[in-house]
Amino acid sequence: MGDPRTTPTPQGYVQHLGESRQYLRDIILGVNDGLVSTFLLVAGVVGGGLTTTQVLLTSIAGAVAGMVSMGAGEYIATKSQEQVFTAEMELEIEHLANHRDHERQELRDMFGDMGLDGDELETVVRIIDGNDDVMLGVMAGLEFGVVATERRSPWLAAATAGGLFLLGALPSVVPFGIFDDTAVALTVAAVLSGAALFIVGAGKTVMTKTNPFVSGFENLMIGLIGGGISFSIGRLVESLISN
Repeated sequence: MGDPRTTPTPQGYVQHLGESRQYLRDIILGVNDGLVSTFLLVAGVVGGGLTTTQVLLTSIAGAVAGMVSMGAGEYIATKSQEQVFTAEMELEIEHLANHRDHERQELRDMFGDMGLDGDELETVVRIIDGNDDVMLGVMAGLEFGVVATERRSPWLAAATAGGLFLLGALPSVVPFGIFDDTAVALTVAAVLSGAALFIVGAGKTVMTKTNPFVSGFENLMIGLIGGGISFSIGRLVESLISN
């Protein structure tokens, strides 16, 4: 058999997403959170009676704070995940060195749960057990659910989530730097954010293979309903303070 990395792709064969797959969460979460949370922020403070300049300053502060928070959170979470996996793999190396029979039986049990049995099971276990690197890689995938191509860079995860949060915040920030009337600026922000939410929701179906209209509409409704709630709460708080 040829190397799968160099074997020609058959006609009609649909390729997998590839090594960008593990960053899909950061991409969707970053831009979506920027769109939703910033729009909810400006809707709330507009409802609270702030001026255009005040809303602009608030939204800029919120966008920057969100970018930093999102990036830092993804960095810490991803780095911690990688550290846990590294520690687990070091322990697995120790297990293979000192408790090989037990690890071999674990391997046998896992492949047995997949439906292999009898001579086929023993043949597979024997082949894998014959190479330490292969044994370690298989155990990492089956026992911990991690393969080398799915591991994430903390810095790239942070940059992706943080950068896309800031990008997602722009439709809610920019209108307040252009229009003097808060109602007009909020309307424009709602239209731009709503369109972006629908596009993001529909666009992700290229990877998830689901219905783009349903996904886009779902994403749009989340933002608009949240914005309406935030605006109403802002109005309520403003009225309570005024009285």
